[in-house]
Amino acid sequence: MSYTYEYPRPAVTVDCVVFGLDEEDLKVLLIQRGAEPFAGKWALPGGFVQMDESLEEAARRELEEEAGIRPSHLEQLYTFGAPGRDPRGRVITVAYFVLVKLSDYRPRASSDAREAAWFSVWDTPKLAFDHAEVLTTALQRLKGKVRYQPIGFELLPPKFTLTQLQRLYETVLERQLDKRNFRKKILAMDLLEELDEVEQDVSHRAARLYRFDHRKYKQLEKAGFNFEL
Repeated sequence: MSYTYEYPRPAVTVDCVVFGLDEEDLKVLLIQRGAEPFAGKWALPGGFVQMDESLEEAARRELEEEAGIRPSHLEQLYTFGAPGRDPRGRVITVAYFVLVKLSDYRPRASSDAREAAWFSVWDTPKLAFDHAEVLTTALQRLKGKVRYQPIGFELLPPKFTLTQLQRLYETVLERQLDKRNFRKKILAMDLLEELDEVEQDVSHRAARLYRFDHRKYKQLEKAGFNFEL
């Protein structure tokens, strides 16, 4: 026989901060809410956790339902539980941090979202709930983590140039990096596989393409290798 507690209990939601990278900008995926509260306002994709699913399962379900996204890189970010953060009542949200290759996804709104679209992280509309705080926390996590774990490669196409790789770090960290030092350091790690291929259909001199060796990194990580840029 099940027992129901008589005192009020908070509800639990998940919210997902999905980052993508284009040629010059770091993007975040937002959905336009189709229902109250904040109908018509932009927000992070997310929703209530169902009774029969884990937090991560809820996050993946909401991403697919609201924006058609099935991410490979998803990790828990932080828990936001300030009273009054949701006008519907006492709601605690567990935020997730998601990295995707922008070219792999053309957002499509579904479920209770009117629209889904990419926005520059530096120029977002006013967000519903406390999602501006959630986004700021996720951006701080990305800035810190990209320097000591190779998560940045999740934002790049499978084959990339060293210029694209450097631009990724400059975009996320919001500062210029010395080209010579950056290349010397990243190549010295011996984690990039140089391909017998160059860029196609470019107006400038075609650059060599590289691929990140995930298997080699995992082996080195087990041996105590420290990735740091």
